[in-house]
Amino acid sequence: MKRLLLVKYRFYTLTLSVLVVWMFFFDDNNVFTQIKMYRELSRLEDETAYYAEKLKEVEKEKVEVMGSPSLIEKFAREKYLMKKPNEEIFVIVDEDNLPIEK
Repeated sequence: MKRLLLVKYRFYTLTLSVLVVWMFFFDDNNVFTQIKMYRELSRLEDETAYYAEKLKEVEKEKVEVMGSPSLIEKFAREKYLMKKPNEEIFVIVDEDNLPIEK
């Protein structure tokens, strides 16, 4: 009787071991793939938050600029360094190579 129980438990132990090894290493959704997908999801969520913040900044600039044509021209000249024909632009920068704002 004891031998029969040992064989039965050995079968269940072996079966469970094979299943765990299969799930960890050979399955399409193995542990390593899940970890990689979790990292990718975290990266994409960070990007989503970054672009949402940038979208808010752009919307704020849009509201500020769309008031008058002179503000549109000023914005284009300062932000995108646009110029009129026969005109030169000089950008003054600080030590960190960033434009100096007034």
